[in-house]
Amino acid sequence: MHKIISKEKLNDTVVKMTVEAPYVAKKAEPGQFVIVCASPDSERIPLTIADYNREEQSITIIFQTVGSSTMMLSEKQEGDYLEAVAGPLGKASELDGLKKVAVIGGGVGCAIAYPVAKKLHGNGAVVHTVTGFRTKELVILQKEFEAVSDKYVLMSDDGSCGKKGLVTNALEELIASGEEYDAVYAIGPLIMMKFVCDVTKKYGIKTIVSMNPIMIDGTGMCGGCRLTVGGETKFACVDGPEFDGHLIDFDEAMDRSRMYGDFEKHAREEACNLLHKEVQ
Repeated sequence: MHKIISKEKLNDTVVKMTVEAPYVAKKAEPGQFVIVCASPDSERIPLTIADYNREEQSITIIFQTVGSSTMMLSEKQEGDYLEAVAGPLGKASELDGLKKVAVIGGGVGCAIAYPVAKKLHGNGAVVHTVTGFRTKELVILQKEFEAVSDKYVLMSDDGSCGKKGLVTNALEELIASGEEYDAVYAIGPLIMMKFVCDVTKKYGIKTIVSMNPIMIDGTGMCGGCRLTVGGETKFACVDGPEFDGHLIDFDEAMDRSRMYGDFEKHAREEACNLLHKEVQ
């Protein structure tokens, strides 16, 4: 059992939780994730470790309430307990030796991008961060990114905050202005990462993406998180979740991500009805 130390709503659909997890906090590194079970009979949810505190023996997870399981998790309150938090899983980000990096985050993917930017900053690297959101109401972690970035650019689709446009627009402007990067880290929706990779490929810039396909066990046994990388089958949970973005078959990954859309919608509606009855 893992006690919820704090809970905060970052916007209408995104929740931040800090949880007691001493064994995970001891080993956690940027890029890794945990499998969370909110209750004994709940679904296993893979969630990236957004932060960790070895002294306080805690980790922070940030998640979006998009399906029945995350909705159930979001109902947990400070002082409640999670049934299980297993990890850290996946390979840690390989950040040593990087001197200047652009970190690109889109939407809730910023929760994954933040620990990368934080670790790079701690390593003494120059960090330029670009984050993108549809509207200002959806912005998360702005102050946190500003604290670990030498340059921070906020983008929004509708222009309600920061600059109007896409993260790729900002990245192109930075490169055109003469900025030279050892690597670009892009983390967000699949379509965003695909187009970031299209930009960086033109300039020959190494680009790492974090993949978050459907995942069940997190140990490579189920095969649900398989991806095609450089023509070979890889598993995000054990071979990643970070990969060379220029080798990812993004079209295949996007097709697979839509496979269970109808099922997820039905499960979400059932969860909404259940929660509504409990409130009554």
